[in-house]
Amino acid sequence: MITLGIESSCDETAIGIVSEGKHLIVNNILSSMNLHALYGGVVPEIAARSHIEAIILLIESSLSDAKLTWNEIDSINVTNGAGLSGSLLIGVMTAKTLALTLQKPLYSINHVMSHVFANFLTSTSLSGYKMPSKPPRFPFLAIIVSGGHSQLVIFRDYLDYEVLGKTLDDAIGEAFDKVAKMLGLKYPGGVEVSKLALKGNKNAFSFPVAKVNGYDFSFSGLKTAVLRQAQKIIGEDYQFPSIKLSERLSESQKADLAASFEYWAIETIIRKVKLAILEYNPKNIVVAGGVAANFELRSRLSSLASNIEFPDPKLCTDNGAMVATLGYYLASNSAPSANPLTLNINPNLKM
Repeated sequence: MITLGIESSCDETAIGIVSEGKHLIVNNILSSMNLHALYGGVVPEIAARSHIEAIILLIESSLSDAKLTWNEIDSINVTNGAGLSGSLLIGVMTAKTLALTLQKPLYSINHVMSHVFANFLTSTSLSGYKMPSKPPRFPFLAIIVSGGHSQLVIFRDYLDYEVLGKTLDDAIGEAFDKVAKMLGLKYPGGVEVSKLALKGNKNAFSFPVAKVNGYDFSFSGLKTAVLRQAQKIIGEDYQFPSIKLSERLSESQKADLAASFEYWAIETIIRKVKLAILEYNPKNIVVAGGVAANFELRSRLSSLASNIEFPDPKLCTDNGAMVATLGYYLASNSAPSANPLTLNINPNLKM
């Protein structure tokens, strides 16, 4: 079975083609990040217009790269949530039109869940990828960390899962981005914080870990603690605006704040993962989402457990391959296909 995935939930237009839910054939991504960098964050209208310009050409070039025709594509799979409304609409409308005209099965894909399924890709002939040798074994624990989501999920089978905990406020990636703005770093902020953290001392400041019951997370208090520490360093009180902090902080102070923040943000994740390992004893642990590419997170999780797997960093960001992969497992496990006449977007879709 060869599945094609369309991902357009935010600022990346992405097409993936996968065989048998494990072999990566194509993973093509066009990002409008450079346009959004001018504004310090994603502008929904710009993102949607960029998808319109790119999506058809990217689908055609992806089929060409794969040396496949539409006759060889067994299903079309598209992210219908969660994400930006305008961006989702472009991908879903394209997929619905293709499914109708080509008479192909159509599967609606949960964006957050599809990040987990990137871990089932174990082979590719594409250069520059490091793939796991085997897929996760059930039951496995999924750590989903991105700009919009922070969740712990236990999977007992492909479509049998339980969300153990989630963020109660900011997601970890969102907290990274907000700290980046405090420090005057360019967009995308999360990556820049991690780069700066390499130059700093993670023990320079001790920040709090929110005391939240169960497996839920909270990062808003940590973000505020960084703000208060930065204000204290320059001798100002809580009324000093965050957007002016970077003008008064030295480069070494910024680096120490970045390193300390990163350490304690990841410590928040680590503590909950330790609890889940003790309670559920998973056969595997997988990490998913954009923050799964973070070097510090990978290093500390690797020292925590030997049965942990990470997707290639190129499969951590939003991509079509993860969408195509989840589509394969939906079809293989007899999940109902979507009606192309009635499928709608769901910007607030949850797992």
